[in-house]
Amino acid sequence: MTEIFETTFLGNTVQTWAIAVALALGISLALGVAVRWVAARFRSLSERTRTTVDDLLVELLGRTKVFFYAAIGVYFGSKPLALSENVDTIVNHLVVMLILVQGGLWANAAVSSLLESYRRDRLQEDPAAATTIGALGFVARLGVWSLVLVLALDNLGVDITALVTGLGIGGIAVALAVQNVLGDLFASLAIVLDKPFVIGDFIIVGDHLGSVEHVGLKTTRLRSLSGEQLVFSNSDLLGSRIRNYGRMYERRIVFTIGVTYQTPRNHVELIPTILREAVEEQQQTRFDRAHFKAHGDFALLFETVYYVTVPDYNAYMDVQQAINLTVHRRFEEEGIEFAYPTQTLFLVREEQ
Repeated sequence: MTEIFETTFLGNTVQTWAIAVALALGISLALGVAVRWVAARFRSLSERTRTTVDDLLVELLGRTKVFFYAAIGVYFGSKPLALSENVDTIVNHLVVMLILVQGGLWANAAVSSLLESYRRDRLQEDPAAATTIGALGFVARLGVWSLVLVLALDNLGVDITALVTGLGIGGIAVALAVQNVLGDLFASLAIVLDKPFVIGDFIIVGDHLGSVEHVGLKTTRLRSLSGEQLVFSNSDLLGSRIRNYGRMYERRIVFTIGVTYQTPRNHVELIPTILREAVEEQQQTRFDRAHFKAHGDFALLFETVYYVTVPDYNAYMDVQQAINLTVHRRFEEEGIEFAYPTQTLFLVREEQ
């Protein structure tokens, strides 16, 4: 039995290999158990507190992968072994690569958790937070994995300076090939930073209108009043004139009515007062003016301007309906007739 342990294999005795394997497995298992135990304790603690730090730690510990435990175990398990310089370099490079990948997963989880926590806190006060955080999250994740890739290449001995120079030249060609995609990407960043609209706003773009549902890296999606989804490329959207009803604080309403030419002058003088009173009787309105505007083709035209002090469209329609009913009732009481399109023919008999 002793002879078996003294047998040399790949420059190390079987006993040394057994110690190295036992050490690697032991450290990997112990580290895995310790991380799970700590995660369970923090999870129990996070359920009793409102702080986000313990939630973040639980999230990070939950993202720890098996290969990370194995990498740590292999690193310490290889120490008792007498390895050649090339093998030792390969092992070190492999361990560092796995640790970098795990670090990228931790950083990605931290970015996602922090941005999501910020989005939840700000969404009620600022709907633009959802749009902004979506783009910032993409940029942050891209930065994290770009850093991991650069560190991994540097660990493998790649000349980073020459690589960046080569990528810069190649990047110009790629940018020319995908300029439409890049145009939409930069338009997305412009939407995020300038905020001409945010998720939930009701906007009109040309002949199309709807509520903003999603602002992506290439497209923005609206839900129309009739139910279908409208998809716009971000660059086309920013190149259009956008009417954002989500930023409306009050509505300016202009409406015109006409009465017949046979209306007595004293009634004509009374009509602006009737219109003003009809508006002022309503809640959430601010009267501006009512005037005898013009002599129309078949009616005396009166124009009224007022403001509804809330942006809700249904509230505006309720107010306008109440005004119309009031005007109709008052006109009936005063004997004033609404005009409608008519033509009068004058016949002249020619004398023979």
